[in-house]
Amino acid sequence: MLHPSYGELIETVNNVNKEKGIAEINSRYSIVMAAARRAREIVNGDQMMIPETDGDRNVLSEAVAEMAAGKIAIQMPEEKAAAEKDLHYEDMAVVDFSRDMEDDE
Repeated sequence: MLHPSYGELIETVNNVNKEKGIAEINSRYSIVMAAARRAREIVNGDQMMIPETDGDRNVLSEAVAEMAAGKIAIQMPEEKAAAEKDLHYEDMAVVDFSRDMEDDE
């Protein structure tokens, strides 16, 4: 069993999104894609938002731990342009899917 569960992660991310004025997410797919993108960002040198939980954990597990800690907001592509000017994150990562959408075109 995945811990935290998808339901717990969706609830946590939606609480963060609500605080930041970002639309809620409703799918497990969004959680999976955000965790994968955040893991890639960490591998590419992005600073982790929480202290490393365990030296034996993989980077994907660390990305999920960041989500569970309320440090990740998920912004879908259609919201990016409207929200860019208003959002300022000093201590939070925003997983932005718009780059993936552009790469697929």
